[in-house]
Amino acid sequence: MAASYTFDIFSSLDGYGSYAPPADWGGYWGKQGPELLHHRAGCYRAGQRMVFGANTFRQFVGMLADADDTSEVRDAWVSRMRRLPATVVSSTLRGPLDWPDARVVAGDAVDVVRELKQQSDAPIRSHGSLAVNRALLAAGEVDLVQVTVFPVLSGATGNVPIWDKIGDFDLDLVDSQVFDGRTVELTYAPHLRRWV
Repeated sequence: MAASYTFDIFSSLDGYGSYAPPADWGGYWGKQGPELLHHRAGCYRAGQRMVFGANTFRQFVGMLADADDTSEVRDAWVSRMRRLPATVVSSTLRGPLDWPDARVVAGDAVDVVRELKQQSDAPIRSHGSLAVNRALLAAGEVDLVQVTVFPVLSGATGNVPIWDKIGDFDLDLVDSQVFDGRTVELTYAPHLRRWV
């Protein structure tokens, strides 16, 4: 049986994954709270494999290198994620990597993940990595989309539209939760809509 694959993404209500100056929301758009952080740590328990695209991996490594132990970048879930085995899909990165158990695999992301799903004994998760996950959605390789929606609109400063050019999907709601009275996590099983 193939391992499940979860695309895990943070989003503003209007669908942006990040923002640009002059915005200075802070991480999580400044809306993280103790319930959300506790839940995130649970999502990254042992027994998973991470998949990253090169750009997201570089961003994580850069943020972690610049952060001290008091930084929100060092939240418990990020520390747990960093200890999980990781596959970085890239034709440009070379080892050694500044990540405890990461390996670079060159090739098409869809082929790489299909093979991982067949070989892995543990679930597979990807946080961010939009280009990789857009391709995987289109290929039908994403089993769950876990969207954490923060209570902000960043239409003026949002610079990374998450759902840009991904195609049409029906979404079956698998789970929904509210954290700290303001942040919503929605988990869906996606099904590509094929128009006739």
